[in-house]
Amino acid sequence: MPLPTSNVPWPPPHLAPALKAMTGWDAWWSGDPDRLEALYGGGMLGGPDAKAHPAQYAGGVSGRLARWWWGTPTGTNERRTKVHVPLAGDLCAGSADLLFSEPPKLTVDDEATQKRLDDLVDDGMLATLQTAAEVGAALGGVYLRPVYDKDLADRPWLDAVHADRAVPEFTWGRLSAVTFWRNVAEQDGQVWRHLERHEPGTIQHGLFQGTADKLGRPVPLEDSPATAGLAASVNADGAIETGFAGIGVAYIPNQTSRRWRAQRALADLGRSDLDGVETLMDQLDETYSSWMRDIRLGKGRILVPNAYLQTHGPGRGASWNPDQEAFAGVDMLPRAGESVALTVAQFAIRVQEHRDTAEDLVNQILRSAGYSGQTFGLGGDIAITATETVAKERRSMTTRGRKILRWRPALAHAVEALLTVDREVFGTAIQPQRPTVEFEDSVQEDPLSLANTVDVLRRANAASTDTLVRMAHPEWDDDLVRDEVARIQAESGMAVEDPMQAGALP
Repeated sequence: MPLPTSNVPWPPPHLAPALKAMTGWDAWWSGDPDRLEALYGGGMLGGPDAKAHPAQYAGGVSGRLARWWWGTPTGTNERRTKVHVPLAGDLCAGSADLLFSEPPKLTVDDEATQKRLDDLVDDGMLATLQTAAEVGAALGGVYLRPVYDKDLADRPWLDAVHADRAVPEFTWGRLSAVTFWRNVAEQDGQVWRHLERHEPGTIQHGLFQGTADKLGRPVPLEDSPATAGLAASVNADGAIETGFAGIGVAYIPNQTSRRWRAQRALADLGRSDLDGVETLMDQLDETYSSWMRDIRLGKGRILVPNAYLQTHGPGRGASWNPDQEAFAGVDMLPRAGESVALTVAQFAIRVQEHRDTAEDLVNQILRSAGYSGQTFGLGGDIAITATETVAKERRSMTTRGRKILRWRPALAHAVEALLTVDREVFGTAIQPQRPTVEFEDSVQEDPLSLANTVDVLRRANAASTDTLVRMAHPEWDDDLVRDEVARIQAESGMAVEDPMQAGALP
């Protein structure tokens, strides 16, 4: 299917529910209070968005959003005192750390291909995978595609595309085609978009001049500096032959979708870790803001007569600084024979109540998202063994396992496409293969505990030297293990040839 040729709505209308949900998740993930207020309509009363506030009394979707705590407007002539707890960002980053705190192991059968793959899998790829995992946790999914630029590097690399900039097409639950888009220029109400459509064996590029909600008409790639470099690479149909049998893009859904299961066009999209916990995060922010309000109101106040305030001279009134160990003026008339007394006002700060409420909300948010509080540092930093860690983080480990089931085949597909690009574009003498992907254990055994285990097995003659070395160094490959075993045997005298077996005696 070619790129659109008519002035169609953009983004496509069938994606509107998904893009709207992603906009909300993105606002929470960003941790920007301004974006949250804009999302729920809670701006300043009397300000430029004052017309939006009557929606709080209305029904429907707009009324429901406006009645969130972030939809509560700030009073006229008052400063905003809402506090945002960036738990959404911590949650998505923690999900990425569980998956890619250590690089996955990629192996193929061909020796030359394995050597080239080791060169391609550098620290840059690990950083891309970590970023992709965090984006996927926030937006419900992410795409991986191989890219290259001979002016920048002599090899291709993987690039992550966010789910809110893609129009996917699925066949039997698998990605069969996808169109990525980006705005390359905006001027005088006109929007120039670059569309990049991936189909099996080809990549189509197109530049369109339209408006904010219409794709517009196709124009030559040379009309924009952002796409001019592609003009020499595409054929007469605006396509590039990839040399890859299938589609050279992998889609990794974060988790199975709940809200769109009955919508055929959206059923295969993933679910964000933030889906369903937005109200709890809203209430968490309200709790912390209430806590901070108690602190502000709990500042000590000394009630004094107005005569005690700082005067600015006749006819100029008096003033006081609320932060100078605060004075507050009171008009009072002393009784006969009594002197004017100073009264101290100190309001209680409900620390324990707010802390308990906030901790319960945080635990509920993490539990609903599929994580254990221990993963995010809740419960203290007491040293425990790896077994105890797995037990305490069982829920997080289960979620990690579910995500690995989706990441492993998608990453293998993306790496195979990367090897194909390396051969077709850079002419390397390799045989592209789909690699075997192994994720490292995210919980490492304590070195002392591991050493004791190895020592007990050795003294009990319950394991060979090869097995013990592999236990002590699970990250080593076969060559490193073999060399270490040989060194241990040489140092312990086990490598000396038995003269009885060598025929040294007559």
